[in-house]
Amino acid sequence: MIAKYFRPIFFAQVFFLFGFSIGTFSQERPTGSERFLFDAVNRERTFEKLSPLKWDANLASAARAHARQMTEHYRLSHQFSGEPDLTKRARDAGAYFSMVAENVAEAPSINELHIEWMKSPPHRANILNPKLTAIGIAVEMRGEQYFAVQDFSTAVNSLTKEEQEKKVAELLHARGLRIAENSDEARKACNSAVTIPGVRSLAIVQFEAPDLNQLPEQLTGAIKRGSFKAAAVGACSAGESAGFSRFRIAVLLY
Repeated sequence: MIAKYFRPIFFAQVFFLFGFSIGTFSQERPTGSERFLFDAVNRERTFEKLSPLKWDANLASAARAHARQMTEHYRLSHQFSGEPDLTKRARDAGAYFSMVAENVAEAPSINELHIEWMKSPPHRANILNPKLTAIGIAVEMRGEQYFAVQDFSTAVNSLTKEEQEKKVAELLHARGLRIAENSDEARKACNSAVTIPGVRSLAIVQFEAPDLNQLPEQLTGAIKRGSFKAAAVGACSAGESAGFSRFRIAVLLY
């Protein structure tokens, strides 16, 4: 009997929008081959004293669709003809992110997939990237060959406007500012860079960010330069750029 052996093949890809991250994840958990690769990734990260990645079922769904494309074509690629690119695949699957990356590979065994990924500098860099927070994995088999996809992201929460305003207001309150109860005036300032009739703030600061866990430098700088006693926070319509998620906020300083 002639033993058949397929040399492992690997591609890596990464796209990003600079920023910070927060995330929420589905309760669905990986099983079988996906679970093996998920645990292997987090063992590597733990060894390097990095935070483990959280499982994201939306990323896994995007990875599954692409893994099936690879088995149908019986080759590796990050995008086949007629298929959306990585950012659109992930976003269409329901993922919110400020950074996204992908590893793809084929090998005759699941264990070999992980071993060879870790031997490859670009794939290892994705697995050990400290900015990434979530992962979804899919494995498909054709003949004697496994095709695998790892989709990574820096996850961003989907927050209501009220939740966005509350998070920013808490940070401003911690800096000694009184927070106005009504957000209407601040929301009016979302799409205007000039003074709005009826709004008597001393300063208007607008910013976009994928993370609302800390204030941007432009806002903290404005607070330091002025003698402000109060603030109003307004959330604007959510912004997206090529599938990347972010928040748009306007702050009125009084």
